[in-house]
Amino acid sequence: MNVQEQINAYIAGQPEPKRSDMQELHRLILGIMPGSELWFLDGKNSENKIVSNPNIGYGTQIMKYANGKTREFYRIGLSANTTGISVYIMGIDDKTYLAKTYGKSLGKASVTGYCIKFKVLKDINLNILEEAIRYGK
Repeated sequence: MNVQEQINAYIAGQPEPKRSDMQELHRLILGIMPGSELWFLDGKNSENKIVSNPNIGYGTQIMKYANGKTREFYRIGLSANTTGISVYIMGIDDKTYLAKTYGKSLGKASVTGYCIKFKVLKDINLNILEEAIRYGK
């Protein structure tokens, strides 16, 4: 299966309303980042053990670690979690930026250094989420 097929199967495997919300977010992100590289991470490590939720990635950047090592990774991520959906905005140096800039106006969402988590799309202000994604792209 290629990456697009993996993404389609992952989204299709979600229960409603998460499936429709993830499909809408997938279309939104593709509209913001047309032609960007797509990623699908199945959440398993090199020993095939589950270490995270599967996630879809959009775009590419070089992540720099404190030990000086670097690796290629996505810029924007999308993942289903047990209580809803997470949108990841990677590569932001100021870990308080998302919460300070978008947290109060997003609606029913929790915002950490690089993650915006919410239960369903109708609980949040989609225009503000789009603004945050555009910032991170």
